[in-house]
Amino acid sequence: MAGHSKFKNIMHRKGAQDKKRSALFSKFSREITVAAKMGMPDPANNPRLRAAVLAARAEGMPKDNIQRAIDKSQSSDTANYEEVRYEGFGPGGVSLIIESLTDNRNRTATNVRTFMARNGGNLGASGSVSHGFERLGLIVYPAKAGSADAVFEAASEAGADDVQSSDDGHEIWTATGALHETAKALEAVLGEAKAIKLAWKPGLMVRVGEADALLLLKLLDALEEDDDVQTVWGNYDVPEDVLAAL
Repeated sequence: MAGHSKFKNIMHRKGAQDKKRSALFSKFSREITVAAKMGMPDPANNPRLRAAVLAARAEGMPKDNIQRAIDKSQSSDTANYEEVRYEGFGPGGVSLIIESLTDNRNRTATNVRTFMARNGGNLGASGSVSHGFERLGLIVYPAKAGSADAVFEAASEAGADDVQSSDDGHEIWTATGALHETAKALEAVLGEAKAIKLAWKPGLMVRVGEADALLLLKLLDALEEDDDVQTVWGNYDVPEDVLAAL
């Protein structure tokens, strides 16, 4: 295992402002409903649903909202959502993978294409950037879960492949097929994770300068504010001094 690498979290995270929280809860609700509909409506027997519930709880989503999303999956008039992945390039030549849950492919594709075009990016064909990423399992713990050494040791014992620890928390990487088994082993030692998900890890990071950083952040905000977009992954590295100058 690589130990304490300098790999930065590549997900553009929104703040916890109230005006953004409802949009975040809406995305959690959709993922919970889809996960419950695809499997069993019991988180204990549905790994994807359990992961979605854990992520929602970690962000403060009320239990009633979570239960309503699960109950909605059993309704006959629930919309049929499908998972659609878009790939493209953002300002500064960064690669982006955009994962969505949508009940209207045309609407989502149009929105994503428009956001890209208006903010210095362009939508590519399927496979145009994903070859530069590795599909892995990701387990996220807050910094308070333990010291870097303690989490590293627990992850090693649980069979994880890599760990990156920083002041923001701990990212534990696994093979996709080992994600839920590793997460279960870690929970016994570290408690509930903040997030358990399949992720895209880039092979090479692209350093973004000040000229492109502002446009990139606008693009990421536009994408993540869209109801259909669930997660945006990228290989961008925006230095702290550049962020401070924006």
